[in-house]
Amino acid sequence: RRSYLFAHTRHSSVVPPTANKPTTMVARQRAAAIFLLCAAASTGCDAFSAPSPVTPFRTPVVICPGFGNDSIDYEAPLSQPREVGFISALERRGFDPEAIYTVPVQRRDWIRVAGGLLDPGFYTNKALPTGRGYGWYVRRLQQCVDEAYEASGGEKVLLIGHSAGGWLARAAMGDGVWAETDGGGTETRTAERIRCLATIGAIHRPPQDLGTCVTRGALAYTNEMYPGAFLKTEGVAYVSVGGDAIVGNNAKDMPVDPTDADEAYRVRGEGNAQRVAYTSYAAVCGQGEVTGDGVVPLEWSILRGSDDGTGDGAVHLSLDNTLHSINEAGTTLPTDRWYGAEDVVDRWLPTVLEEAGIVESKKANMQVGGFADGLAKLFQR
Repeated sequence: RRSYLFAHTRHSSVVPPTANKPTTMVARQRAAAIFLLCAAASTGCDAFSAPSPVTPFRTPVVICPGFGNDSIDYEAPLSQPREVGFISALERRGFDPEAIYTVPVQRRDWIRVAGGLLDPGFYTNKALPTGRGYGWYVRRLQQCVDEAYEASGGEKVLLIGHSAGGWLARAAMGDGVWAETDGGGTETRTAERIRCLATIGAIHRPPQDLGTCVTRGALAYTNEMYPGAFLKTEGVAYVSVGGDAIVGNNAKDMPVDPTDADEAYRVRGEGNAQRVAYTSYAAVCGQGEVTGDGVVPLEWSILRGSDDGTGDGAVHLSLDNTLHSINEAGTTLPTDRWYGAEDVVDRWLPTVLEEAGIVESKKANMQVGGFADGLAKLFQR
């Protein structure tokens, strides 16, 4: 039922819940939940180590890869076991494996950004996110959301945009019109397809000097036309998450406690993680001596622009000691400190679930070892 484009969708023997599940089946699920709850409490076992027999969350998830990333990075990052991946972490927290999608992107696809060179707007910083450089990504994202929505029977999607996938998701959501019927009849609103956009390590605005923006106007256009929580009044929730891990410093003689990543940078003549961060931050915002996740400055990861003090803006979370992606920036060294890592996900996902209306209260506890609480929420649905 899914096209070849969505080959990264998870599959398992877990039966996805339906809106009209028979009462007897619900009773059996709850009985199974009680059994596991008691078993975990009595044995002291880590219930996250085994697959859940129930699926509390029917909400489909679409992961939007960052610039240079491949869809596989969110499943088996850097050829590590699947259990290490972000998708597996979501499954352990109650999302249906059959309903977790990743926008289908291969690393080589990003060369298509060079197509922007054929766009006259590229040379005047007037490129559009739907143009030659990024339009291919926006279209795939929209197709993936439609696929997830239809396969779920009409459940609105939770979008998770990593890095460039965050601002490109905003571009795909656009002005609120998701699709128009032929002939200009009834339109489909974005709010009918998407319930929440959560961005992790995303760049939400261009550098202070627009002429230095590598998107050549596409990011500036997105931020100007669809600022902040642009569709919040239509019911779309927004959560932006940024890392506060490394302060950029370009000093060559700076004393550091060398790590494996620092050694890799030293061998390549790049110094250390702080100097690498300095270079990246300067490219993103024009300033290097700021803090961030090693690639994106913290301040630039905050989705601003629509919060007028009435609570209509995006919710933002700043995470200490959290890095940008699956690897130490610019290396092939894996890290367990990025946004999608097992020990980091629980620092932002509960807020997303609440903002998206997937869970009802702040009592939801998604901490590692808190599988029992995840099961308990089944009784509240």
